Amino acid sequence: MIKPLAALAGAAALSLTFVVPATAATTAQAGTTATTSTTVCGSTGLQAGRNTKLCAERNGDQVRLYGVVSLAGPVSPGTPWPPSQQLFTVITGTSPSGTLYGTPVYNASTITVGDVTGTVACDVPVQGTFSVESYGLPPHPVSLNAVVPC
Repeated sequence: MIKPLAALAGAAALSLTFVVPATAATTAQAGTTATTSTTVCGSTGLQAGRNTKLCAERNGDQVRLYGVVSLAGPVSPGTPWPPSQQLFTVITGTSPSGTLYGTPVYNASTITVGDVTGTVACDVPVQGTFSVESYGLPPHPVSLNAVVPC
């Protein structure tokens, strides 16, 4: 008689385990609010042997400018993977305004570099530049001049 009673107690505990998380998940969903963001990126450019672009992300009236650095193309077969190296980056924004200098380490995977943030009205164009230097190669800044929809 003890074995069936133990099995029954285990089944009751098991059913309780499934009921409690479902209730908690329903409560959490009811309290969340959805926020939407819109991202616009400028055209890509080749700087210091890498593909770069400047993007702007809008959340409400706040806009954030950030740079993206990635490989300019696939690594040739039989060649070693590019070594990690330090890049010198500059993001300059007119709208939002500000300048950000950085020295991220690049290891052949796509990286996002810094951000310049500020309040920008819905119909005002977002403007900025992003430049990257490495190994003494001069920068060829990429730019962004676009309205980021609200």
